[in-house]
Amino acid sequence: MTRRELARWGRRPAAVVVNLVFPVMLLLMFGYLIGGGRGVDGDYLDYLLPGMLALSMAFGLEGTMIAVTQDMNKGVVDRFRSMPMADGAVLVGRAAADMLQSVLGLTVLLAVAAALGWRTHAGPAAFLGAVGLLLLLRFAMLWAGIQLALVAGRPEMVQAVQILVWPFGFLSTVFAVPGSMPGWLATVVRWNPISHTAEAVRHLFGVPGAESGHAAAAVLWPLALLAVFFPLAVRRFARLSR
Repeated sequence: MTRRELARWGRRPAAVVVNLVFPVMLLLMFGYLIGGGRGVDGDYLDYLLPGMLALSMAFGLEGTMIAVTQDMNKGVVDRFRSMPMADGAVLVGRAAADMLQSVLGLTVLLAVAAALGWRTHAGPAAFLGAVGLLLLLRFAMLWAGIQLALVAGRPEMVQAVQILVWPFGFLSTVFAVPGSMPGWLATVVRWNPISHTAEAVRHLFGVPGAESGHAAAAVLWPLALLAVFFPLAVRRFARLSR
């Protein structure tokens, strides 16, 4: 199933390139066109990059969601139903392919940041821990996206569902510190799982002034999302296969 999904990359390279370039465009736009974030002390690129890495884990789910809905509507599920495989194999294969693309996306974004002069202030273990938190968030967001795609049912509905990711992604500490926001908005931002991952990655990267104490929440939030959406997605897909 994973090889099947990876084969789709060769048939639609433009979509793969867009998913890789979009976070880079955001990094350059907010880092150099819009300028430094409100309330951020020190180098804004140091502050921005971990947030952009976390935000990129929430964006780009539409490819997975469209692939799932296309399989539902083109009879692919019916063909797989006749094969000796677990109900969730198609979804897990799709998730594995998406995670490989996410690793590639992180690599590209980090390479661009390094070319811009960014350097981590932490050791290899902390760096790998930060990458692990980012991929954990991606894995959780991926299964939430798969469940939403199964609920949407049709590829044309994916765009409407994908719009929900934008306020979720931007109501976070990706671009600015909560102290620069109105009180009610700062409360919402602090509860956002993307904010916890971004702050934990900043701390692990050794960004000066980064808040500590977010690592536990950066692990628990994705695990909670997985505990909800993984069984829901597999159960719903199993019902489609009957």
